[in-house]
Amino acid sequence: MQNNFSIGEAAKISQVKVPTIRYYEQIGLLLEAPRTSGNRRLYDNTDIQRLKFIRHARDLGFDIDAIRTLLTLQDDPSDSCDMADEIARARLEDVERRINSLVALRSELQKMLDSHCHGRIDECRVIEVLSNHLECEDHI
Repeated sequence: MQNNFSIGEAAKISQVKVPTIRYYEQIGLLLEAPRTSGNRRLYDNTDIQRLKFIRHARDLGFDIDAIRTLLTLQDDPSDSCDMADEIARARLEDVERRINSLVALRSELQKMLDSHCHGRIDECRVIEVLSNHLECEDHI
């Protein structure tokens, strides 16, 4: 199995864009890659796995600080996973808040559309509600 990948190959395999890989190096999520005599970065399988971990965590909505902590935890596999559980729990709570907000938003939009008048703009419920936030029943 190949163990020296260019940044382009690492990007393709990990599905992380080249500028993002450079950014992750810059902020310390990924160790600075060794370079060839021609100054090209070289990544190994460990780097690729770390990039995949970061990408997956980002896909799940974890912020950079949480990912940094999770990576630190991953680097010491004998430690307790309490902190990882706490980070995931906080993310789940955030997702639940967003879901509740989106459900309220959907409900308000549906009410606006259900009460439309098919008349003139000066009788339009959508325009009326958008013009006065207090018209929203749920105050989203």
